[in-house]
Amino acid sequence: MQNSNRKVFDKLISKTKIYLGIILILLIIICIQRPLMLVPSIIIYVLLVIYSYYANNKRKSEISETLQDLTLTVDTTAKTSLINSPFPLIILQTDGSIIWRSSKFNTEFANIDINKYINELTIELKNEIEKRQDNNKDIERKIEIDKKTYVIKGRFVDLKNKEKERKSKKEYMIMLYFTDETENIKLQKEYRNSKTCIGMLVVDNYEEIMQKIESEEKPQIIAEIEKCIYEWVNLTNGVLIKQEKNKYIFFFEQRYLETIKEDKFSVLDKIKEIDTKEKIQFTLSIAISNEGKTDKEKYKSMQGAMDIVLGRGGDQAVIRENEIYKFFGGRTQEVESRTKVKARVVAHALENLIKDSNKVMIMGHTNPDMDCIGASMGIYRLAKTLDTNAYIIHNERTVAIQDFQASIDKDDEYEDILINKEVAIENIDEETLLVIVDTHKENYVQVPELLEKTKKVVIIDHHRRSADYIENATLTFQEVYASSASELVTELLQYVEKKVELKTIEAESLYAGIMMDTKNFTFKTGVRTFEAAAYLRKCGVDIIRVKKWFQGNLESYNTIAGIVKKAEIVNTSIAISIYDKKKKDTSLICAKAADELLTISEVTASFVIGNMGDKVCISGRSIGDINVQLILEKLRRWRAYNFSWCTSRRYVN
Repeated sequence: MQNSNRKVFDKLISKTKIYLGIILILLIIICIQRPLMLVPSIIIYVLLVIYSYYANNKRKSEISETLQDLTLTVDTTAKTSLINSPFPLIILQTDGSIIWRSSKFNTEFANIDINKYINELTIELKNEIEKRQDNNKDIERKIEIDKKTYVIKGRFVDLKNKEKERKSKKEYMIMLYFTDETENIKLQKEYRNSKTCIGMLVVDNYEEIMQKIESEEKPQIIAEIEKCIYEWVNLTNGVLIKQEKNKYIFFFEQRYLETIKEDKFSVLDKIKEIDTKEKIQFTLSIAISNEGKTDKEKYKSMQGAMDIVLGRGGDQAVIRENEIYKFFGGRTQEVESRTKVKARVVAHALENLIKDSNKVMIMGHTNPDMDCIGASMGIYRLAKTLDTNAYIIHNERTVAIQDFQASIDKDDEYEDILINKEVAIENIDEETLLVIVDTHKENYVQVPELLEKTKKVVIIDHHRRSADYIENATLTFQEVYASSASELVTELLQYVEKKVELKTIEAESLYAGIMMDTKNFTFKTGVRTFEAAAYLRKCGVDIIRVKKWFQGNLESYNTIAGIVKKAEIVNTSIAISIYDKKKKDTSLICAKAADELLTISEVTASFVIGNMGDKVCISGRSIGDINVQLILEKLRRWRAYNFSWCTSRRYVN
């Protein structure tokens, strides 16, 4: 009886139990006051319990019936919605069988052999599902059907088939619905195409060239230049604005960007065809960018691209798109600047920066050569002349400078001057001046971490500017006309206010740097190159001693001869060879072999590929119209291999 009552009370809801408990307490109080009310109280309480029990059961029954009706209604609605779906809908199995198609699906693809698409789609989806590692059962992809683009969405479930489980072949049922996104995609494409691209055209060395042209000829020449530029800009239906004498800004819609790429900037060649009595050749530098949310951001991006073009020597074009620089042209040899004003200005600025710094750290590129170490020695002497402590970061002892290293080790002054990576990182601070020589690439310096530890950075380089240049440098002296970084440093030493007294070993290292990059003063050698060499000669350079630094042994000579012997000539003028032995001096041997290949008659470009174990090194050289820098830059962006950057020089240095 007690258990039975307990079951009755368990079936009552909590609120009813509370009420019955309160009533029971009140009845007990009444019975204590009036014992005659005991029997009526028991009868009343039992009746209340019975009523509450049946009322509770009835309420539960009504709720259950309501839920059943609701579930049936929802199921019916879901089925109706599925059958009358406004989207083309299909249910299929991954074994290729189609379970059901909606009427909209049949109507949408009535005139198309849709089975062909479905079969291909089923195979792709099955492979995708089987490769998935997560539990996500959603499917989404785009597909082209009869010149329309559909976005397919859906879900899949496992089919529990014992026969198939025994054969270890899983099959899935997939429900897919198709959304026609053709118009949306067209609108998106039109939106992208209508965006603004901003470009700039600069006539290279305009002022210097115009000074050489006779006055009566100038208007005609200017008219021909502008005619070429306006005709080319008309290809884009763009707007051209003349900003300065030699500078033009133009705007056009992005839809014409592909037209410009296909045209390959024909204006670069047309501008060179302008004939003058003085037989002077005009060249253009062009930069285009579509990066940025606003026109102002695009303009700044374009200016950065133009800086790279001018830093590479001009006569070329660059498109900045999706954070990638794409270069065109660049087949004209750099023209040596006739003015030394910039060298004087940079020398004065560098002098002030050194005086305002507590110390100077000088850093070159990885695998340093004589040009790199020579320029470093020159800057070191400049800093010491200005009573500022200076250190040269020398993290690697390479084969290219081992003989020079032996000479400098004999001088006690440089014992604590050459420091390694760890010492440099420990001692650099925000007041330290970091001077980078013979490179401007962020990932090519010996210790990239130092760039983040100081705000004062100076760059002295003679290479064409690449896309991964060091940004926000305090002072940049980058002249592509120069033969070497050593030549640039030698010029700076002559123009500082305080006279610099070079030690013999320092003058010889600068001379060796020029000598190496010009191949004994035979390539890329201008008037200012010989002026710098003459200045160093006055400082007591022993040419025979310098020559001995470049002497190689018989083994390396035979190795280079073997590489030359294996070379193949392609396109009548390009020599290519491979050095497949893994050695410490692989990059140096490849560079020397590439130089040697250029001594062969009719060879205008050479490439030597070397094995460095986990990397491949490519050394390229040219004395003709082939721009090896553009070729090597494209190879460097090719991620299928891990390339080590040996050189990107347009002409042999």
